[in-house]
Amino acid sequence: MAPTQAKAALTALAAVGAVGASAALWGIGVERYLFTVREHGVRVLPVGAAPLRVLHLSDAHMAPWQRRKQRWMAALADEWRPDLVVNTGDNLGHAEGLRGLRVALDPLRGIPGVFVHGSNDHAAPSPRNPLRYFTGPSKVKTTGEPLDTQALDGYLGDELGWLDLNNAVGSLEVADVRVDAFGVSDAHRGWDKLEVLPELLHDLQADVAPAAVTIGVSHAPYRRVLDSFVGLDADMIFAGHTHGGQVRVPGYGALVANCDIPLRQARGLSDWTHASQTVPLNVSAGLGHSIYAPVRFSCRPEASLITLLPRN
Repeated sequence: MAPTQAKAALTALAAVGAVGASAALWGIGVERYLFTVREHGVRVLPVGAAPLRVLHLSDAHMAPWQRRKQRWMAALADEWRPDLVVNTGDNLGHAEGLRGLRVALDPLRGIPGVFVHGSNDHAAPSPRNPLRYFTGPSKVKTTGEPLDTQALDGYLGDELGWLDLNNAVGSLEVADVRVDAFGVSDAHRGWDKLEVLPELLHDLQADVAPAAVTIGVSHAPYRRVLDSFVGLDADMIFAGHTHGGQVRVPGYGALVANCDIPLRQARGLSDWTHASQTVPLNVSAGLGHSIYAPVRFSCRPEASLITLLPRN
């Protein structure tokens, strides 16, 4: 190789390295702290009904030292004044994560809510090569430091008053209207028990007037779960788990979703169609990340504010 060609090649490699280093510095040092609220309106309520403001939270992966995230989450109650909170799991990211979660969620006390589990509500993350995240859905691991799921559920259910939808159903009063809800535990770990929901819903809805809206809630948006939720007549579906890809390519989008949902639906509001029925689906990109993969790129940490509106 001629000296001029060698110099050009080294210059190109240096430029690529500088771009990569800059991207890493941005993703690790800046963007993962750029919390944002994504807003959408969805027409699923009966004609003439008053709008309902739904705050969708997911994948906080909370560690006790993450005070910036705790303060930002704590401000959501006063700033957005939701009527209902939907929490799609992976709240914890550390054995002491509940301490930080209390700071973040205490201002939402008294607002109706529902929740389901992700795997990190049961076991803490373990060190792994972060590049393996981009090879496809992560393998189910049976190891990991056990977390105090009972204490988490006691906080969310007993103290905040939120409805536990892990393979369960329920109704709650939201702004003077009835909302029916059903959900499953983490489908990524195979903890979803979809087969129990039809009978539970039948018993819940027997001999009562129809609810204003019915929502389906899952941590991981696997196709089998979404198809089942459509078949159970959900008016809207909420999920998390994907982190929106966590690292996205500008102009292209997510490289992975960590489940079998199409990549174009790994973040945000879209439609899910099954058996000729179409239901709005909101997949949250989430608020956090594993403490062993502290990066986000072109995928800001987020909460969602979904305003349910009357149908035209």
